[in-house]
Amino acid sequence: MEKTIKLRVRKEIDNSRELKVLKLKGSLISKGYTEIIHIADENEDFYLNSFSTSSDCKKQAEDFVLDYISSHDLTDTITLVGSVR
Repeated sequence: MEKTIKLRVRKEIDNSRELKVLKLKGSLISKGYTEIIHIADENEDFYLNSFSTSSDCKKQAEDFVLDYISSHDLTDTITLVGSVR
């Protein structure tokens, strides 16, 4: 069963952080967690990025995202919102 993972991404960020966000999205795709990432406006300050992954990969994908956020100093830029079925 597919699981959806959502990320809240700040809109106003510098070029360095924007590149890190793009690399995260590329890594999620290249590692096979998803094939596409959907982007929607949440409000005037944030985008809501969401992607579906298999239930087998959900925990691994969430851990990867959290590790990436921490190791690339993006805690004020990206937040793992949660997951829904």
